[in-house]
Amino acid sequence: MTSTESAGSGNVARSLELLWGSGERPSRGPKPGLTLDRIITTAVALADAEGLDAVSMRRLSTELGTGTMSLYRYVPGKAELIDLMLNQVQGETAALTESLDPGSGWRPAAEAMARAALALHRRHPWLLSVNQARPVLGPNTVSGLEKTLSAIKGMGLSDPELISVIIMVEGYVTGVARTHVHAVEAEKRSGITDQEFWQTQEPVLSRAMNSGVYPVMASLSEEAFGPEFDHFEFGLQRILDGLEVLVERRAAERDTAG
Repeated sequence: MTSTESAGSGNVARSLELLWGSGERPSRGPKPGLTLDRIITTAVALADAEGLDAVSMRRLSTELGTGTMSLYRYVPGKAELIDLMLNQVQGETAALTESLDPGSGWRPAAEAMARAALALHRRHPWLLSVNQARPVLGPNTVSGLEKTLSAIKGMGLSDPELISVIIMVEGYVTGVARTHVHAVEAEKRSGITDQEFWQTQEPVLSRAMNSGVYPVMASLSEEAFGPEFDHFEFGLQRILDGLEVLVERRAAERDTAG
């Protein structure tokens, strides 16, 4: 995992101008053909391939075939660039959020959003290297939140509770995504596959299980740690099961009050 960067750590006012299109665009100086969108797209591709640490204004200028100072005419620095990158990748879920039908119920919408968020993190592992506690909200992020809230509004919960639902599901997705990314990075850095790693430990663990000291673990089936079980879907469904109990209880309370 690369070192952690923070969203909103640069010139927030400038990031907002660039995100919402209210800032002045350079009219002269940079190499013809260079645009803010091209800079952001190149930065995202570079982060996807080599991690967020590889993204620097100097490296971007090399990738784009332009001078480093030309980039500063479009974006003040890496901190603001990260705000723009976050907004761009959020746009990848735009098709999903546009297709969400509030009439189909909150649960299918929550399932679809969770799966899309997991896929987003797997496409862009560097997202886990960004502290997003204080994000600069751009149009793609705000649009996604608007569509998400519209899709789950039918839960009948209070406004703070609806936000809490989003935080809960996103937190779960992030945790699963982090485990996946860490596993991929461990294999890449060590050159040892997951299967080879556990095979190395098998003789010692077999003796431990046969010692009688760990009877519960020794009784587990071979499938207990197998790759066939979908831990993500199991956990997601249990979270939604719990929310469904709350939704039904609130509905019953409203009926009684009515």
